[in-house]
Amino acid sequence: MLTLAAPTLLAIPIANQDEPFVDLAAYPEWHADLSRSQISSRSPHFLKARRAVAERLRDAARRLPDGLKLYVKEAYRPLARQQRSYDEHLVRLRRLRPELDEAARLREASLYVAPPAVAPHPTGAALDVTLMNAAGQELDMGCPFNADSEESNGACYTDAAGLSETARANRAVLIAAMTAAGFINYPSEWWHWSYGDRYWAAVTGAPAALYAAVDESLLESA
Repeated sequence: MLTLAAPTLLAIPIANQDEPFVDLAAYPEWHADLSRSQISSRSPHFLKARRAVAERLRDAARRLPDGLKLYVKEAYRPLARQQRSYDEHLVRLRRLRPELDEAARLREASLYVAPPAVAPHPTGAALDVTLMNAAGQELDMGCPFNADSEESNGACYTDAAGLSETARANRAVLIAAMTAAGFINYPSEWWHWSYGDRYWAAVTGAPAALYAAVDESLLESA
């Protein structure tokens, strides 16, 4: 698979469209609630995304079967937080996988935390989403949101083998809706979808990424 550690991603130009951010918590088409999120204490802007991303997410939500709803776990992530998460994961990999050389370690790290230079979340282009039913319960997706390969025994991969029929069917529903709306999945994280970032450009063949990373201070009025 193409990973976020691929050097070719850095060569993709960025159009840097000046597109506003919107608050995903204000949309009725999906569930987005910072009070229920394990990341709510990190930033007041974690549920903000580019307007075109929100419009495509609305399209995806309308494609779901009756009784199901998208649950947005995270959208924007400050670049400083991305850097800390990346550095922390590298330290963890050095401890858990000492047999890896540095190049292999960087590739392995990128399967779970994107290198800051190409990370989609700080641009407002990426979403972490799952599904919930009408009772507000999250569906069985085969492993918890944000579980890495070690924690999930590889079940975090979108096309992982060994999933239950229920989990595979639920993933198929999410995949169909998000793909039809124009999003690209990162194959090592079933929950991660993006539109307009460098990874999206590489996979779709777009001549440039649409969005550059944005400093958190610029989102105060968004």
